Amino acid sequence: MAGFAENGGMHRFTAEGVRKALFEVEPIGLVTPNEEGWSAERTDWNDPAVQAQPRRLHPADPPRLLQGSGIASGRLLGGCAEVLEMAKGTAWWPPLGAWDGAILFYETSEDAPDPGFIRYWLRNFAAQGILGRLSGMLLARPDPGNDATYGARLEAAVIETLAEEGLAELPVLSGLDFGHTQPMLTLPYGAMAQIDCAAATLTISESAVTP
Repeated sequence: MAGFAENGGMHRFTAEGVRKALFEVEPIGLVTPNEEGWSAERTDWNDPAVQAQPRRLHPADPPRLLQGSGIASGRLLGGCAEVLEMAKGTAWWPPLGAWDGAILFYETSEDAPDPGFIRYWLRNFAAQGILGRLSGMLLARPDPGNDATYGARLEAAVIETLAEEGLAELPVLSGLDFGHTQPMLTLPYGAMAQIDCAAATLTISESAVTP
């Protein structure tokens, strides 16, 4: 229901992302910045009095390039950090070859795992031989809870772990809206995408559906 059942109605950014991903056969194209703002405010969906009351929005900064240069291209693969941990070692975990040249999109839930765990989990990606196969990474805007430093600490954990693996030049674009905040972008698994490091933009160069 996330995004669809938003109090006060769907955000334009969410609706546009769903439309492009699920109802158009043309390539999705450049992901335009979220200019509406973002929210992780908790409201009681059981309370009819707040169903028409939009959540308070914070200003949405545009995505930021944390490292890398040039154009990075690859198929989108990833998801929520905690759910990916549940999938490791199961039949649902992608085979090693699926990560060749992929762009890993990565986000954390409202549980706000400590950045130390992000280091441990990404070190496991490295131990599996995954990190070195990637062409780039996308990091979602996190739900910071009550910690205004949470996003910066998450970014630092990712960058430091990549440096440990000799991947200080791997393109990493952060601050995108596909995580556990609203509004939310729809990312199609397996679609080709490009990170333009100079412009700090993401382009999804394929359609997610067929005619």
